[in-house]
Amino acid sequence: MDSLSQLTLGAAVTVAVMGKRVPLWQAALVGAVAGTLPDLDVFIDHGDAVRNMTLHRTESHALLLLTLFAPLLGWLVARLTQSRPHWRAWCLAIWLALVTHPLLDLTTVYGTQLGLPLTDYPWAIGSMYIVDPLYTLPLLLALGITLWRKQLRWNQGGLVVSTLYLAWSMVIQSVATHQIKQELARQSLPFQQLLVTPTAFNTLVWRTVVMTPDRYGEAYWSLLSPNRPLTVQWHPRNPQLFTPFKGHWHAERVAWFSHGFYALREQDGQTLIADLRMGEAPSYSFTFNLGSPDAPAQAPERAPALRPSLVQAWHKLRERL
Repeated sequence: MDSLSQLTLGAAVTVAVMGKRVPLWQAALVGAVAGTLPDLDVFIDHGDAVRNMTLHRTESHALLLLTLFAPLLGWLVARLTQSRPHWRAWCLAIWLALVTHPLLDLTTVYGTQLGLPLTDYPWAIGSMYIVDPLYTLPLLLALGITLWRKQLRWNQGGLVVSTLYLAWSMVIQSVATHQIKQELARQSLPFQQLLVTPTAFNTLVWRTVVMTPDRYGEAYWSLLSPNRPLTVQWHPRNPQLFTPFKGHWHAERVAWFSHGFYALREQDGQTLIADLRMGEAPSYSFTFNLGSPDAPAQAPERAPALRPSLVQAWHKLRERL
């Protein structure tokens, strides 16, 4: 999720645990910092664009490692805030602020390696868009009222509402997936893999990626018009372009990290590989230049994504609704 959501969640969780043992602003500040810490890994340059993408949300998001780190950070905060009698509460509060960060990231489609060092599998539920005001704003508003009026029930209410919204996203994702599968069966459209994830800033319109060995399709399903026939726009995957890059670390890494939701294309003699989970045709958020079959790129660069204007995005959302 976005930084504001993580900061707010960390602050709200810490305030809920610490209560009035310490000043509310102090608990909120510590929680905001703890909730932001895991994402500081974005400042690490691993050498190329593919590594930077696939090594984000790794050790800094690992539940076991964060659990081991939390007591040390709790002890340090208790000393700095001169609240040593409450160091156990600080440990619990900071642990929750830390681990809820990757758990919230888990709801997005990106991929979070929270099982390290036991497994590097990039887990993803994909029920939330990376920025969703309906999740963040109630939590932020409730936290603000709590700090202003010194009444903890507002913060607790914000946590309940935001958590219920996460649960809602998973329920409606399941409904959308069921409806989409039924519609694909009705149209006699077989598929190898299926991805269903929300469009920007909402959980009403869902984007689906339909994978076959040779092509992939994109379609949109709306909760407000669930019975509208599904219109699938098909695009070539160009699997033959992957053959020269088999065994090439960067190509294999993107294929693995995207869970198979990738496609390739040629441009000016270069081979581009796109993670189809984020963005939409013809521009995807993570597209990389692998070079040419005769001269594979040693440090692939990320191709620029063409983002629609806010007006265009709003018109698309209205039409899909």
